[in-house]
Amino acid sequence: MAFLEAQHIVKRYARHLALDDVSIAVPQGSVFGLMGPNGAGKTTLIRIINRITAPDSGEILFEGRRFAPTDVARIGYLPEERGLYRKMKVGEQAIYLARLKGIDKATARKRLTEWFEKFDIMPWWNRKVEELSKGMQQKIQFVCTVIHEPDLLIFDEPFSGFDPVNAELLKREILTLRDQGRTIIFSTHNMQSVEEDTINYLHKTAELSHSTVNIVLIILSAILVVAGIVLLVRNHLQYANYAYIAYVLLAIVGSIYTYMGMQDAVQAIRDETLRLGTEVLGKGTTILFVVINVLFLAIVFYKMWRQQKDLSEEVETEELA
Repeated sequence: MAFLEAQHIVKRYARHLALDDVSIAVPQGSVFGLMGPNGAGKTTLIRIINRITAPDSGEILFEGRRFAPTDVARIGYLPEERGLYRKMKVGEQAIYLARLKGIDKATARKRLTEWFEKFDIMPWWNRKVEELSKGMQQKIQFVCTVIHEPDLLIFDEPFSGFDPVNAELLKREILTLRDQGRTIIFSTHNMQSVEEDTINYLHKTAELSHSTVNIVLIILSAILVVAGIVLLVRNHLQYANYAYIAYVLLAIVGSIYTYMGMQDAVQAIRDETLRLGTEVLGKGTTILFVVINVLFLAIVFYKMWRQQKDLSEEVETEELA
């Protein structure tokens, strides 16, 4: 079941059809992107989700049920149009907005202090909003959006106006909020930022997965080698051979898995010459490693066959004698 669903939303302004039978399903704990050019209807859909405006038809479901007015308190919304009071001091305004969301003054001040220190804007606490740059104002409004720790966060063009350093800082915080279990919807017209976020996230996930599997393969290989040596010392040749067969099979599986990981890495290399060279080197190394292990496996099987044959001959000789 999706955390939030919009089903068959239609919205018309005079002769302009803003949304035409739009449906989305947002999984819980995910970052869900609404992407499209300016005027595509992203903000209209966001305002319908926030109950700022109503659809002409269709409905919003929240955790599988109809969206209720009380559910608005579980949403944090950062609109594209920033709305801070320019003549108020930053700290006073942030506390005021937090109090509107049901947070007591002491808790609001504590949470705001943590966020202000994280964004390095604490020195601006007693400054008026009009003295701040656009980027600073956006940071403050972002903090005011997340301060009541809502379950659903909606950011409309959150990266507009940010320099690359602060945009990266904001991305990290959004991903941290997702890791804490928040569900996040953000709209953007910038395909590049979506691609970068997706690639980075997939790369980190794949890297963690590869690391875990590699550790398991290494541990199992070590266990099999030690078992093989112990069995050899105790003269259990047949069982030692079984251990080495298992080791070689595991090594072959590891080689194939490493090759697949190499292919993923090759796809991330943009320089064509370097990518081609890396791909050839990776394929060559993997093939060589697999061939060596297959030969080793063949030798082990041959040794087992010879041992079994010798044992049979000894038994026959003893019977004849």
